[in-house]
Amino acid sequence: MQTTTFSISGMSCANCAARIEKGVAGTAGVTRAVVNFPLEELTVDYDETLDRETIETLVKGLGYGIVPRGEPGELRFGVRGLHCASCVATLEKKLLAHPAVSTAVVNLSQEEAFVRFDAARLGKGEIFALVTDAGYQPVEPAATDDSASQFRSQRNWFIASLAASLPIMLTMGLHGNRAIGWMNLVLATAVQFSAGLTFYRGSWYALKNKSANMDVLVALGTSAAYFYSLAAFFGAFGGHGEVFFETSAMLIAFIRLGKYLEARARGKAGEALKKLLRLQADKARLLVDGTEREVPASLVKTGDVVLVRPGETIPVDGTVLEGNSSVNESMVTGESLPVAKTAGATVTGATVNGRGPLTIQATRVGEATMLAQIVRMVREAQADKAPIQRFADRVSGVFVPVVIALALLTFILWYLALHQEFLFAFKLAIAVVVIACPCAMGLATPTAIMVGSGVGLARGILIKRGSVLENIAGLQAVLLDKTGTITSGRPALTDLLAVPSGEPDRLMEYLAAAESRSNHPLAQAALEAAAARAIRPGSVDGYEEREGFGVSCTYNGNRVLAGSARFMEETGITIGPFAAEADRLADAGKSLIYVSVEGKLAGVAAFADQVRESSIRSVAALKQMGIATYMITGDNRLVAETVAGQAGVDGFEAEVLPGRKQQVVKEYQQKGYYVAMVGDGINDAPALAQADVGIAIGGGADVAKETGDIILVRDDLMDVVAAIRLGKATLARIKQNLFWALFYNILGIPVAAGALYYPFGITLKPEFAGLAMAFSSVSVVANSLLLKRVGRHLRDDR
Repeated sequence: MQTTTFSISGMSCANCAARIEKGVAGTAGVTRAVVNFPLEELTVDYDETLDRETIETLVKGLGYGIVPRGEPGELRFGVRGLHCASCVATLEKKLLAHPAVSTAVVNLSQEEAFVRFDAARLGKGEIFALVTDAGYQPVEPAATDDSASQFRSQRNWFIASLAASLPIMLTMGLHGNRAIGWMNLVLATAVQFSAGLTFYRGSWYALKNKSANMDVLVALGTSAAYFYSLAAFFGAFGGHGEVFFETSAMLIAFIRLGKYLEARARGKAGEALKKLLRLQADKARLLVDGTEREVPASLVKTGDVVLVRPGETIPVDGTVLEGNSSVNESMVTGESLPVAKTAGATVTGATVNGRGPLTIQATRVGEATMLAQIVRMVREAQADKAPIQRFADRVSGVFVPVVIALALLTFILWYLALHQEFLFAFKLAIAVVVIACPCAMGLATPTAIMVGSGVGLARGILIKRGSVLENIAGLQAVLLDKTGTITSGRPALTDLLAVPSGEPDRLMEYLAAAESRSNHPLAQAALEAAAARAIRPGSVDGYEEREGFGVSCTYNGNRVLAGSARFMEETGITIGPFAAEADRLADAGKSLIYVSVEGKLAGVAAFADQVRESSIRSVAALKQMGIATYMITGDNRLVAETVAGQAGVDGFEAEVLPGRKQQVVKEYQQKGYYVAMVGDGINDAPALAQADVGIAIGGGADVAKETGDIILVRDDLMDVVAAIRLGKATLARIKQNLFWALFYNILGIPVAAGALYYPFGITLKPEFAGLAMAFSSVSVVANSLLLKRVGRHLRDDR
């Protein structure tokens, strides 16, 4: 039996879908045929007597188009030539117009596009052709990080246009001198059709695609000034026209200055990801039959063994086979303190080896490494559109036509209604055209998300979707899984009770000796507690372990038993002296190990999964932010009540089976809460997916498999607080950016239109209007960069 999904074209209504279903389902060999009319898909189950071509022929015979739907393809690539939010809208519209494209997201701040498409109907070449046809330059994914060359290009164009414009500015009162006039004409023409050529090119493609962008405004404004001056220079107005070549030349120079500063600021906004990419090792020391050989890191395969010397970057994710060292994992966790590594420990590629050599077996290489997954995740987060961006998209869709209409209205008002000179009204109209800026609105959201996700990355907070930074700011309740989230997830010794005639340290020594060969979590906790007390038991003889009961051995000539109450009772040892205390400890959810020596009860040890100190601080911090906290656990009510009291949460849900956690999240959402769920990224996956914001804590090496909108690399709930604060700060920056972008246009356009002329005699020259437009974009990017200050405060909060 085979199943194939086809894309169908030519359906006009549900009756068409029913006709195809009936025609295909009635064919011998077909067991099921289902048409999805909204998605234009046909799914067919058929046996070996049929093939795909037969089904295609059948559907074509019914009068519809059909092609096999391939595996969904994804392509991320750079785009050059984006100037404003209108450019973004134009390119997205162009890509989405193709029937094989299901998703198209263009990021202005990163100059990047992400396309999801039907690989059977569309390829990279066709996608690049669509981008080129829209008037933009597609760039191969490997070449997208060329911000340095973009920066140099913008800088060089600015210097060239400024150098040509300054002589015009310095001689603008001397146009009557024919030689100077000719010099200014040549210089202005050079600027107009070299540094200004990009605006003509952008305008042509925008208008060709029935849209308008910043290029249209700049080209319109500069062309009006240049060609009017050109006509006046050659006497088209009977010698009465004024020549003002400085307006078009300086206007282009100032806009180029703005683009140069914007490129510089954008480069700083994406520093976090670029820094991460630079951490990758280029070389690896491959060990083959004991021989060391230096090879490119890209050639290392899973299972290969590599040697990493002190101070070198670890090239792959792997497991330590030999060696003893410390590794700087700050790129993953955000913590500057190195982590000790010995045989059996796991290491992450791009981290830096410390004081000793390590022999490592590769477990993940290439795109499977944690670094590659993080890079991919951060890129996707930065390309994601926050809901608030939709407002800017709606405004940018009508912005340019409205501005052109306002410029015409300005000219008509001053020239025809107020009877001012033609040139006066003409310059004001040009000023209106060039001061209006859709760029700032296009940059307002993506630059803030880029910087915010970068700040989170540097703190071990991995954001899967950029829109989460907006969503998390509105949280009203946080649901916390108990084990491994509020608590450490590992048992620790909490009580040690010896018989009246005994000594606690002696009891601890017997317990540690008995558990010295066991791998049980409680045995490991007992050994850790003994080590903390500087107790090191000697070797034991006659060791025997009974699963579910306990262990027995001989230590210093004495027969020692350690285990459950049932184990003691089976061997005839009474636990009566500790019965009341044992009931109290058990009611608190603690696990008990009784210890007997030579047939007599020596004492009892209690263990529990303890509440982390950072959990108590984080719950208190969330309360200060006005966010309610609730704990979810599968433990009994008494244990849950104890832990909830220690952590300080507002409430708890006890005896919740793993499968019901998702329903608990739903219940809190139905109460009207905007909910975040914090838990294990794999075990709590359904609950994390159900929550408005899912936060996976303690992400392992395979972060891509973690369910959740945010992944916290460290097992520390204070990072939840940090993520919420980062989200609030990011949303605040986005709102500030949008406010200033709108305020600038609302204030700037009337000033450019001459609103201050009659009360104060003030008008705005077109070239200075262009300068103001250029700096509006720079101010938005610079404001987003201030989020880096928040990053420093997040580190201090830890």
